[in-house]
Order: sequence, then structure tokens, then C-alpha cells
Amino acid sequence: MNVRWSKMLECGMLERDRRALRRRSNILIKQLVVDELLIQSLQADDILTESMAESIMAEQTSQKRSWRLLLFLPKRGPRAFSSFCSALRETEQQHLYDLLTQSPEKDGKDTPVEIIQPEEEPEGNTGRLVMPTTEKKRERCVDYSLPLPTQEEIAAKRARTHESMEFSLDADSPINTPVLPCTPDFYLSHCHQSYKMNSSPRGLALVISNVTFDPCAAPDLDPRKGGEVDDEVLRKVFTELDYLVTVHRDLTAQGMRSCIENFCRRPDHRTVDSCVVCLLSHGVDGAIYGTDGQLLQLDWVFKSFDNAHCPLLQNKPKIFFIQACRGEEMDCGVEQIDGPARTCSPCCEQLDAGREGQGDAHSRQRGDMGRPRIKLPQRSDMICGFASLKGQRICTAAMRNTKRGSWFIQELNTTLRLQARDTHLADIMVQVNRRIKEREGYAPGTAHHRCKEMSEFTSSLCKDLYLFPKYQPQY
Repeated sequence: MNVRWSKMLECGMLERDRRALRRRSNILIKQLVVDELLIQSLQADDILTESMAESIMAEQTSQKRSWRLLLFLPKRGPRAFSSFCSALRETEQQHLYDLLTQSPEKDGKDTPVEIIQPEEEPEGNTGRLVMPTTEKKRERCVDYSLPLPTQEEIAAKRARTHESMEFSLDADSPINTPVLPCTPDFYLSHCHQSYKMNSSPRGLALVISNVTFDPCAAPDLDPRKGGEVDDEVLRKVFTELDYLVTVHRDLTAQGMRSCIENFCRRPDHRTVDSCVVCLLSHGVDGAIYGTDGQLLQLDWVFKSFDNAHCPLLQNKPKIFFIQACRGEEMDCGVEQIDGPARTCSPCCEQLDAGREGQGDAHSRQRGDMGRPRIKLPQRSDMICGFASLKGQRICTAAMRNTKRGSWFIQELNTTLRLQARDTHLADIMVQVNRRIKEREGYAPGTAHHRCKEMSEFTSSLCKDLYLFPKYQPQY
């Protein structure tokens, strides 16, 4: 770094930019997604050093990463704020960019605050800010510029008049075993009969996770405690599977719609082999809720990625995971009777025959290249995993652990990590179904005790879909 830039860093961030960060620090801590893409953008602008980037990403939770980054930024020179804002736009966090660049006159929240640096945490006080002894008397009168790096506990802002549509239950923690790698022999023996999957990154991944809902606009939608664990689990596992992951939290229905539209239009889809979309929220059959209580229809989501609306992903697998309820009734389970397992009914597929020569006149017309183009169905090459069943009468509720996330995301995470090396995605989803089927809620004395959940998936994939984790062909 040259001498001139070193002197600029010594001056620190401009005061007006410091105030903008301070005004919005609470929201940034909660909603900012600090991922590899954002950090790389700040490193490219010489705002963060390699050691700073490593210390940020070493933090265990999303809130702690945000907190650490916001401690560094005010000390990184007058360009740090504009570079940070640019990084927000590049990582599709436009709502935070708008928030930071909004003039203080519009909200009147320009409150001066004071930063107190945390000391080393004594054992047993994990995640708590420890005051120096001489500072403790000031604790009650100081308004911290940055919230404490603790796991947020969402206080109930209203009396609950009914039980949440997503029931909170405790169970085992999701594993963090590294994704097992695909072997070269397995890749070479399966790559020709499956979807092409060797780009790096494998594709772009979008995670939208709604945890906290507007108590005024959506009074019936309780906070999804534990939901923040799910998006972190998904970020980690798909990053290990070599996807470029973007996470958005707490979006309105229109915010989700805009986010998905922007994601569909990304030119990067041209050079990658697939995409992943994960939607986590409260829901009903066929739709999920935004934080404003408005519904986003899932059919619109799928349509946005079809062959007409997202041509850059034609013939490429589009992977969806929906963690949401699809109804209000809880599956209490059925006692299994003795005897052999019931077999499935035989398939009654009918062939579409007798239409070979019925093409219309337009299909016979030759284009400018002298031959007709191959036509694709409107929607194909998609697979979607749902946390709960779609039922005509009874729709099961998706079960979620308050501390470790939902059953569905836990089992998906486990199965991807252990089985993706040599199992195609449809079979992985069957294994997830089996693991979900075996789980029971444990809440003695409540209606949730021994409750059940059943996941399902739909597919229009036309080949086997192997993710070939951690394998890169040598050319």
C-alpha cells in the first residue's frame, strides 16, 4: 500500500458517513449478509486486508460477521463508505444501500452514540460484551453504536391469540461434517449420462429467509425463531458445493419479487451449469408470506425460471427448496399395523401416440439459418423439495427447531454433505423424505408430542443430476 493511501486511512471515514453507519447499525447487524462476494469486493477496493477478511469470516454467526465488519469500516479511510455501498449493490442488498444513502432529514434518527470495544470473553460468557471494570458504571447511560454480537432473542411484541403455524420443537443439531468429495472415477463414469455439472462456480444460489414479520401488517405471523439458523446452514452447504450464494432476510412480498426478478436477469447464469433457489418463510398451499403479510405465489416463482422467462438457464437444472407450511393442520401420525408393507400401485402411463405428423404450419417453416429450431416445453429441468405435503384435505405443518433450525433443512444439509458425492439429487430427496418420516416431535404434555412431518419433491428433470462436489475436470 502506498504512502498516500496510508495517510488517507489515518484520516478515517468522513463524519457524515460515520453517522450514516451509526444511524442504521441496528438494521445492518440484523439484515446485512456478509458473504465471500461482499468481502471480495471490499478487498478489491483495498478497504479490507486479508487478515481483516479472515477475522470477519471466522465469526460463527451472521450477526457477528456483520458486527465485526462494521467495527472495521470507520477506520478504513474516506472511500470505505462508498465502497461498502457499491458492495451492497453488487451483492443484491439494494434495500440496505437505499437505507444508508437516505438523507437523515427523512427519518430524523441522527443520534450520536459511543462505541465501547469488547474485551476478551471469559469462559461461559460466549457472545456477551464484557465491560472493562472502569467502564461498568457508564453501562446504563451509553447508547452503543453497534449492537452486542449475540444471538438475537426476538421479544414478543403482542399477545399470542393462537399457536404459530410453524411449531417450534427441539431435536438433534444439523451436522457440520465437510461435504464429501466426488472421486474422479465416479465423475468419469457418470458425467456423460447426467446434466453437465463442472463449471466453477456450479451456479448461483439465492436464499430468501423471512424470520421477523411486521406486527402491524402481519399480526398473525409469529417470528420464526430458529429460522436464521436455516439460512446459515444453507449458505454453508451450498458454498461448499461450489455455489455463489446470496442470502436475503426479512423481505416483503414485493421485495421477494424484485429480488427474484433481479436474480433471474443476472448474466452470470450464462456461464454456469445450474441454479439454486431457497425460500424460507410462513406459507400456505401454493404461496409464501412476505414480512408484510402479503403472499408471493410459488407458481410465479417457477414461471420466472422457465424456458421462456429465463433463457440463460435453458436445459440447465433449476433447484428449489421451499421451507414453509402448506396448511394449518398438524400431522399427529397414524399407528402402523402389523403385517407386510403395502406396495405401490403399478404405473398407468399412457403413451402419446398418433401425433407424429400433426405439426402446424409454423413448425415447418425454416428460420434464417435454414433449419427449424428445437422447441422446448415452457417449463422443464426443475426439481423442487417441499418441507411439507400438499394435501387436498390435510396439509401438514413444517416442524422447526427453535435453536437448530427446521427438520427439513437439517436433513437436507446432512444428506447433501454425506451423499452428494455419489448420489443424484432425486435420490437425495428420497433419502430426505425417509429421514423426515422417521422423526417425531418431543414435547410431552402438549399437542405437539410425537407429531409428524412428511416432506415431498416434484421433478421435471430429464437426466440424473449429480452435483459432483469438489471435483474439477482437468483439461
